[in-house]
Amino acid sequence: HVQLVETGGGLVQAGGSLSLSCAASGRTFSSYVMGWFRQAPGKEREFVAAIKWNSGTTMYGDSVKGRFTISRDNAKNTVYLQMNSLNPEDTAVYYCAARPSPSVSVSARGYNYWGQGTQVTVSS
Repeated sequence: HVQLVETGGGLVQAGGSLSLSCAASGRTFSSYVMGWFRQAPGKEREFVAAIKWNSGTTMYGDSVKGRFTISRDNAKNTVYLQMNSLNPEDTAVYYCAARPSPSVSVSARGYNYWGQGTQVTVSS
């Protein structure tokens, strides 16, 4: 079965950087879209970024454009999220997700598989 395991969360000061990883297993993901979402307390799950595994085409949420970069390593079956210029509004649990479709979705409902999440806290 599909398993997604996120690592790399933690505490960082405003203006700092963090890198998240999502190790994917249990399937061939070449026709999948991989996404990152985040959820802060009391808020809905928010689209952060997505990448088409096959082509590497990316898409970003408006709040992270220019600061975050999503990438993948085919050999390691791993997706990354590099987060720069972090601010306290980026504080949330970050989730990796997999969508068995070649088209990107910005809705959490479009993703079938989810990791357990990793906490990112940005202090002011």
